[in-house]
Amino acid sequence: MIPFLRRLMIRSLSKLFKKRRSHNKWLVLIAAYKMVHALLFVLIGIGARHLLHKDVGDELTALVDHLRFNPEPRLVNFLLDKASLLNDPMLRRIGLVAFCYAGVTAAEGVGLYLEKAWGEYLTLAITVSFLPWEIYEIFRRQTAIRFCLLTANLLVFFYLLQLVIDSARHRGKGKRL
Repeated sequence: MIPFLRRLMIRSLSKLFKKRRSHNKWLVLIAAYKMVHALLFVLIGIGARHLLHKDVGDELTALVDHLRFNPEPRLVNFLLDKASLLNDPMLRRIGLVAFCYAGVTAAEGVGLYLEKAWGEYLTLAITVSFLPWEIYEIFRRQTAIRFCLLTANLLVFFYLLQLVIDSARHRGKGKRL
C-alpha cells in the first residue's frame, strides 16, 4: 500500500510542476522594481503620518544631530527652512497621496508578475505620463540619477510597448484563422 501512495504522490507532484509555466524574467524584474517602489511610498506615507502633531523642524534637527551630519551645508539648511512649511493638513495630504500611489504601484507590480494585460497597460500609461516631467527635470538640471531614472523608465516603456504590440499581433492572427 505504501509504494502505491508514493507513486501516486510522485506523479501528482510531477504533474504540478509540469503545469507551472515559467514567468517572463523581464516582467518579474519590472514587477520587483514596482513592488520596491510601492514599499518606498508606503514608508513615505508612514513617515508623514508619524510627523503629524509634531514640529517637523525639531524632528529634522534631531535626525541631523543623531546621524552626525554637519548642520552647516546648504542642503541641510534648505531642508530645515522648508520643514517649517509642513503643517498637519499638508502632512495628511502627503500621506494620502503616498499611500494611493503605493497602491497603484503595487497593482502594477502584481499585474506584471501575473502577466496580466491590464498590468501591462496600467504600467505603460503611468510610465508614459511621467516621461514629460522627467525630461523637463533633466533640461532643468542634469544629474546622473535623473539620467538613470529616465533611462530605466524608457527601457520599461519600450519593452512593455513591444510586448503589448506582439500580443496584439498574436490575438489578431488568431481571429483571422
